[in-house]
Amino acid sequence: MTIKNHSKICLMVSAAIMVIALVLSLCGLGINLGIDFAGGLAMQYNMGGTFAESDVSAVLKDMGVGDFTVTTQGANKDEVTVRIKSVGQDDVQAVQADFEQRLKATYPNLSQAGDVNYVGPVAGATLLKNAFWSVVIASALMLVYIAFRFDFNSGVAAVFGLLHDVLMMLAFMVLLRNVVQMNSSFIAAMLTIVGYSINNTIVIFDRIRENARKMPTEDRVDVVNRSIKECLGRTINTTITTLITITALYILGVDAIKEFALPIIIGILSGVYSANMINGYIWAALENHKRKRA
Repeated sequence: MTIKNHSKICLMVSAAIMVIALVLSLCGLGINLGIDFAGGLAMQYNMGGTFAESDVSAVLKDMGVGDFTVTTQGANKDEVTVRIKSVGQDDVQAVQADFEQRLKATYPNLSQAGDVNYVGPVAGATLLKNAFWSVVIASALMLVYIAFRFDFNSGVAAVFGLLHDVLMMLAFMVLLRNVVQMNSSFIAAMLTIVGYSINNTIVIFDRIRENARKMPTEDRVDVVNRSIKECLGRTINTTITTLITITALYILGVDAIKEFALPIIIGILSGVYSANMINGYIWAALENHKRKRA
């Protein structure tokens, strides 16, 4: 099987997805921020038996609540988690008491099953800032490590791929805003993918370094093609086994697990895509440019 350089096409596809996500964000259809980021109130109750989500939604609408989500949980599907955005801290107790009173009229065995959590907008903004700086610091440290372990061009290419994967995750969070919310679990997923992506890239770059020594006069693109081909079996096996596990979690897990699993799935696919179709060819372009200058 012959591996060809389609990095320009791949970069254009990635850029198109990111531009579409950016346009949607500017039109007010950006990432669906959950309570962890946007702020709001989360309540969890045991309904005392099976129930209809429509009954809970009807109570919230009667209260005049506009932006909320209702999620069924529990092994017996007898628990509900209600998330309400745009609630002031001073109104939390009043909203909770009114909600419980109204819902008990339909479900008299209602009882609180978990803590009532309120997140203010300041806490959400702090979480976003910390997430941003965590990626920046991780990228800088990885650039230093890979530049020391391999060479500076390898470090630049690897960090480019890492940032590409994070931006692709964010872009798909915009495109799938009706499917999944962004909560604190997204930060864990993003940092997980940063590690997964850089691991894929380093495996390929290690093979590139070996082949570059064996092919000192060959075009660097040919070196990358040969290296990717030699790593292809390992890439396919590790990707499929990882995807099987995380996809099962997404299908069988509760909503909180799905909020973590879906970004992971996107990140794994993006990481394999960038490691095999983009990163090595960026290194090759930098190396060929360096040769021409020399």
